[in-house]
Amino acid sequence: MLGICRGRRKFLAVSLTLLCIPAVTWLYLFAGSYEDGKPVSLSPLESQPHSPRYTASSQRERESLEVRVREVEEENRALRRQLSLAQGRAPGHRRGNHSKTYSMEEGTGDSENLRAGIVAGNSSECGQQPVVEKCETIHVAIVCAGYNASRDVVTLVKSVLFHRRNPLHFHLIADSIAEQILATLFQTWMVPAVRVDFYNADELKSEVSWIPNKHYSGIYGLMKLVLTKTLPANLERVIVLDTDITFATDIAELWAVFHKFKGQQVLGLVENQSDWYLGNLWKNHRPWPALGRGYNTGVILLLLDKLRKMKWEQMWRLTAERELMGMLSTSLADQDIFNAVIKQNPFLVYQLPCFWNVQLSDHTRSEQCYRDVSDLKLQKQLSELDEDDLCYEFRRERFTVHRTHLYFLHYEYESASDNTDVTLVAQLSMDRLQMLEAICKHWEGPISLALYLSDAEAQQFLRYAQGSEVLMGRHNVAYHIVYKEGQFYPVNLLRNVAMKHVGTPYMFLSDIDFLPMYGLYEYLRKSVIQLDLANTKKAMIIPAFETLRYRLSFPKSKAELLSMLDMGTLFTFRYHVWTKGHAPTNFAKWRTATTPYRVEWEADFEPYVVVRRDCPEYDRRFVGFGWNKVAHIMELDAQEYEFTVLPNAYMIHMPHAPSFDITKFRSNKQYRICLKTLKEEFQQDMSRRYGFAALKYLTAENNS
Repeated sequence: MLGICRGRRKFLAVSLTLLCIPAVTWLYLFAGSYEDGKPVSLSPLESQPHSPRYTASSQRERESLEVRVREVEEENRALRRQLSLAQGRAPGHRRGNHSKTYSMEEGTGDSENLRAGIVAGNSSECGQQPVVEKCETIHVAIVCAGYNASRDVVTLVKSVLFHRRNPLHFHLIADSIAEQILATLFQTWMVPAVRVDFYNADELKSEVSWIPNKHYSGIYGLMKLVLTKTLPANLERVIVLDTDITFATDIAELWAVFHKFKGQQVLGLVENQSDWYLGNLWKNHRPWPALGRGYNTGVILLLLDKLRKMKWEQMWRLTAERELMGMLSTSLADQDIFNAVIKQNPFLVYQLPCFWNVQLSDHTRSEQCYRDVSDLKLQKQLSELDEDDLCYEFRRERFTVHRTHLYFLHYEYESASDNTDVTLVAQLSMDRLQMLEAICKHWEGPISLALYLSDAEAQQFLRYAQGSEVLMGRHNVAYHIVYKEGQFYPVNLLRNVAMKHVGTPYMFLSDIDFLPMYGLYEYLRKSVIQLDLANTKKAMIIPAFETLRYRLSFPKSKAELLSMLDMGTLFTFRYHVWTKGHAPTNFAKWRTATTPYRVEWEADFEPYVVVRRDCPEYDRRFVGFGWNKVAHIMELDAQEYEFTVLPNAYMIHMPHAPSFDITKFRSNKQYRICLKTLKEEFQQDMSRRYGFAALKYLTAENNS
C-alpha cells in the first residue's frame, strides 16, 4: 500500500467499464434468449428451421443480437487500446526539450515508474477544495546545474519530505551533471509518492543566452523565466524554488496559497528583505526598476495556465530588451527581469507573507519575518554573521540546532542516597563504538553518553547494543543520540548534552578513549566526602596516562602503573606532542603522593576532572579539534575552582586512528587561523565576564 492517493480513479473507471459492459451485454443476451420461460438458441448450428418455434421474427432478433455483440466486442477492444496508450504514454514534451521520469514508488521497473507517474496537470481526482486535499499532487520546479547545486537540492528535498503529507512531483531543469547525480539519487532513494521529471537545461540556453548577466548563477539563473514553455502544457500551477531554500513546514501550506489568488494575479512572491532595489546601498548604486523594495524570486508561485494566456513570453522579453538598453546587464539574474515586469504590471503579483522566504543574507530585515513565527526554526544570530568571513562555518556551528534523541535505550537508575554518586560523562562517534564495552567493565557506576550519529548509524548502534551482553546488562548507561548536521564534530555540544542529563550530584568529565582504573567509581565517591565537594568549589583531577600499544595488560594498582611507566609501556598523556596540556598535574609529585594536593592553573591546562553537577557548560564555539577542554578549565579557574590532584586515581588513553578533525587541524592552515581567532574572542569574552581577574589569561597566553 502506498499510503497516499495516487489519483488513479480514471484508471479504475476504465477498468470497471471493461468489466461491466460485457457483463451487462451477456446478461441482456442471456435474458433475451429465453422465450416463454424456455431457452432460445442463438447458434446457427443449433437452430432448426423446421422447428415450429422458428419464425422470421425470431431470426431477425437473433441477427440483431449478434450484431450488437460484435459492436460491444469492438468497443471493448477500442477501450483496451486506449487504456494501453494511457498507461504507456510519456509526459508531454515541449519545444524539443526532453523530459525523463523517475518515480520513487514500490517497484523499479520502467512500466511501473511510468504508470505510477501519470499526472494530468495539477488536477486531483480527490476533487478541488479551498484547502489542499490529501491526494492532491504538489508540483515543484527547481533549476539545478553542477555538483554544488546538486548537493543543495538534496538538502532542500529532504526538508520538503520531512514535513510533507501530499504526493510530490519535482520538475528539475538540470544540466547533464546534475541530471546524472540526481537521477541516480532519486532512483535509489525509493521514497513513496514522489515523481521526478528532468528537463534538459542545455537545450534552454538559447532562450536566455542573449541576456547579459553578472550574477554568479550565470545563464542558469535566468531559466525560471522560460518555465511556461519548458514545463508540460497541461501543468496549471507550480511552486518554483531556489536550491538554497530549506522548508520548516509542510509545503502544502504554501500550495494552498494559490486559492487566495484573485483577478489577474499570477505570481506569488515575497517582498525583498534588503534595500537593494531602493538604490541606497552605496554611491552610484543603480538597480533595475522595481515596485518599492522589489520582490525576491527564491520562492515563486506560478499560475502557468494564466501566464500562457497573458503571453508571458512576449511580456518579459519586451521588458528585458527595453531595460537592457540602459542597464546593459542584469545583476540579480531573473529577479531583475521579474521585478521590471511587475513594475509595469503590479496587478500580476500576490504578495506572500515574508516568512515563506526568509532571506538570511547581509543587510536584510529577515528578523521581522520570523520574530513572531514559532514554526520557523531559524536562529536570529545566523543573520548577524558575515558570510564572507573566512571563519563563517566555524561561527555558525555555535547556533546550529541538532536533532537530539534522549535516552535512546532503556535507562533505569536511582542515585545513591548518601549524595556521593558520580556519573561518568563522555561523547563519541561511530568510530569509537568499540570502547563502550571496555568502559562498562572498568566503571560500574552510571554513565551519560552523547553519540554523534546519522540516522543510519543510529540504527547500526541499536543493533550493536542489542547484540552485546555487556551493554544490555547495564541499565545505568544513558545513550543520547545527537544527529549529524554541519561539517564539524560538535564536541562541546555533545559534552553539554551528556552533562545536562546527569542524575547524580557529581560528574566525572572524561573522554571515550580513556579507560578508568578498576575501582575508580568507589574511590571517587570516598574522595567526594574527604574533600567536601558538596560545600567547596573543587575540581578533582584524575591523572591521565597513555599507551601506544593496542593490547595492554591494564595495571591493577598505582605501583603496577609506575612500573609500566618506568619500563616505557606507559607515558604521561600527550608527553610526546603536547606536554603543556597536563604538565601542571605535576606527575613527579604524584608518584610519591599519598594525599590529595593542590595545583595552580597554567596556560593550556586541560585535565580530566570530577566536579559538581552545577559546573559551567563547555563553550560551543569550539568544534572539532583544539581548545575545547582548555577553554572549560579556564572557565572553572575564573570561577575560582580549586584544582586538586587525587593521589591514587588514574586513567589510561587507548590508541586509535587520528580523528578527521585533528587531520584537518594539521593539514589546513585556515582551520588553525580560525581556531586562533576563536581563542582570542573567547579570552575577550572572559575579560568582559570576569573583569580584572581574567587578565592573567591574556598574559599567560602571551608568555606561553
